[in-house]
Amino acid sequence: MKQRLRSANPYLPLWEHIPDGEPRVFEYNGEKRVYVYGSHDTLKTAYCGRDQVVWSAPVDDLTDWKYHGVCYTATDGSVLYAPDVVQKGDTFYLYAAECCGGRVMVASSKNPAGPFTDPKPTKLGFDPGVLVDDDGRVYAYWGFCSCYCAELEDDMATIKEGTLRAHPMGHVPDGWNPNADKEHIDLRDAFFEASSPRKINGKYVYVYSKRYMTPVPELGVYEPCNGFLSYKWSDSPLDGFKEGGDISFNGGEIIKLPDGTGQQTYRWGNNHGGLVEINGQWYIFYHRHTGTDEFARQGMIEPVDIAMGQDGKIYIGDITYVNGEPVSSKPVEETSSGASVNGLDAYKIISAGYACHISPLRQAYVKPVYEQVDGVSAPVVGIKDGTTVGLRYLQFGTSAPKTVTVSASADKPMSVKVRVDSFRGRVIAEFEIKPGETEHRAPLTAGVIGKRAVYFEFSGGGEAEFDCFTFD
Repeated sequence: MKQRLRSANPYLPLWEHIPDGEPRVFEYNGEKRVYVYGSHDTLKTAYCGRDQVVWSAPVDDLTDWKYHGVCYTATDGSVLYAPDVVQKGDTFYLYAAECCGGRVMVASSKNPAGPFTDPKPTKLGFDPGVLVDDDGRVYAYWGFCSCYCAELEDDMATIKEGTLRAHPMGHVPDGWNPNADKEHIDLRDAFFEASSPRKINGKYVYVYSKRYMTPVPELGVYEPCNGFLSYKWSDSPLDGFKEGGDISFNGGEIIKLPDGTGQQTYRWGNNHGGLVEINGQWYIFYHRHTGTDEFARQGMIEPVDIAMGQDGKIYIGDITYVNGEPVSSKPVEETSSGASVNGLDAYKIISAGYACHISPLRQAYVKPVYEQVDGVSAPVVGIKDGTTVGLRYLQFGTSAPKTVTVSASADKPMSVKVRVDSFRGRVIAEFEIKPGETEHRAPLTAGVIGKRAVYFEFSGGGEAEFDCFTFD
């Protein structure tokens, strides 16, 4: 019997909705694992939820995620926004944003999976991110539409006198925060939220959510957009941050058009995450959106390149080199394969919910699922004439499959073409969906091997739902 693919991108089960994920590698009981701490989208009609949970995976297998359960609930039962966790000595500290980010408490545990107890109040603010430096000094970063940073005392809660810095970078002129400082607005490279500090190659790297206030045509952005995770860097932990670039954008696969502009293939939304090095490879953890609002987000992961130029500048993302020297970087592509860099096993049953390309925008979407069933699928719904659903990338191996089997339904007859390599690529299979039928099997008319992108193109007068597929 065929197995279902259980970890791709999103990397957690499709029923789990953990955005704002801060990844951390901790060693506990002699084992190194990557732990993810984030918000928990369980309210369904509003951001986040009333508990925070922990998942982890061994550093040598980022598809084998384990659920550790609830690690923290707010002192007053309020909604919890994005947290962070750091280790100092033998203790792990959770910075919990209670009351929808309005109050930050720090709780502790001897286990990175928690539970985190003995919460104490801090003077930190929205979206706290914390850095334990090589010399043991601790720095905190936070803010919404304005950012702040400071050094903490040894109690991990108190701001050290004289260290608070306001506006280490410019911010957005945004109506969400009417009290934002008007003198530090930056329309081109604007801090929005999601502070996440790291120390990389001796430099202090400040990852944050940028809100583009001007168009970015090459990425298909023509309106104010905060679907980016960006960074600045400095030789100092609290000031002197210099321009970096963009690491990730959750607008799906970006189609390059003949005029040099780009076209998004996934509905962007707010973004939050962090960088982590795992077995010598750096990754960016971020989130994407399902449904038709921002209340059912899912954690995503992509490998990134990191390099330092001769002038000391840090480059992060998809880096361009000239004669071995980094000269520029751009966001890494959004994929369905994530940490599975060789591609997803094409011969397992793969949920359509792993699609990173659903085009045209705002027509079809991934339906959120919450039923905690092993191997549950998240279907793509709202499919109409001209919809394309794509996954990047699948691994077919060295022998071409003979057939493709698709689970999909429609209220009126629709035809489907299966393409490879691009949404306009070579057709390798075709079949018809008739009302009342849910399983469809079609022979492949062309061979396909190796690591490839696969697209399903729908046409007809009906509306379809696409659940899953497999190659045989």
